[in-house]
Amino acid sequence: MMLFYIKVFFLKLDSNNKKKQYMKYKMLVLDMDDTLLNDDHEISIQNKEMLAKAQEMGVHIVLASGRPTPAMTAYAKELNLHNSYMISYNGAVISDLKEDKIIFEQTLTQQQIHELYDYSVKSKTHIITYVDGEIVSETDSEYIEIERKITGLVHNKVLDFKAAVQSSAVKCILLEEPAYLKGVEKDLKLVMPHLSVSMSKPFFLEVAQNGIDKGASVKLLAEKLNILQSEIIAVGNAGNDLTMIEYAGLGVWVDNVTPELRHKGDVIVASNNNHGVAEVVRRFILN
Repeated sequence: MMLFYIKVFFLKLDSNNKKKQYMKYKMLVLDMDDTLLNDDHEISIQNKEMLAKAQEMGVHIVLASGRPTPAMTAYAKELNLHNSYMISYNGAVISDLKEDKIIFEQTLTQQQIHELYDYSVKSKTHIITYVDGEIVSETDSEYIEIERKITGLVHNKVLDFKAAVQSSAVKCILLEEPAYLKGVEKDLKLVMPHLSVSMSKPFFLEVAQNGIDKGASVKLLAEKLNILQSEIIAVGNAGNDLTMIEYAGLGVWVDNVTPELRHKGDVIVASNNNHGVAEVVRRFILN
């Protein structure tokens, strides 16, 4: 009798997994760096081909990145996402690509940015924000240079950060050596619990307005499009992707996911260098 119940239990589990695997998904949300993009910051031919097939089936392909909006548009064009939407600045901005307009934006106040600057001085980290489409900082750093190369934005090094930032901005990033920055992350969450804090790379600590993250923006966009939570797949690799991975009906990590997050998704696919996004489309959309 016990063997019978065990068999029924596993049959139910298998049935649930099959239902999840073969249900019709309507939205595919993709992190960019280290997820959709390989280590050369390119979209592989395999990923392009599979995403084109998903679009042909009517699936909304949504790029969701910590990147500034201007650093995402070329990739959206490369994928022919002319009628889709894009989530940038870690969820602080949602853009309608068809209408070429922002449909949602939430910023940090000038006071919050100045307080983050004071915290960065105290914690001995670099800090950047974005003003008039440029990266603004008071310091130079190898990590700021990485952000400049990734985004293609001009780095405006200023003498006085507070004087240069006289208005609100979508987000700030604190930057430093990964092991040290991990401790800063824990402390900042305690010191400023009213802000949204997450890691996008081991040396990038992203800070946005309270309640702003990728998951919240995916939810907002899905509701606008009348798409159910269960009809969404989200794919990512890092801490700033966790909220959308947990929100989506199917949360997927690529194999190069931050190790401590591996158990917090539903599925793990191939790495960003081995066309993990193509695998997602092939397994869960084309089927």
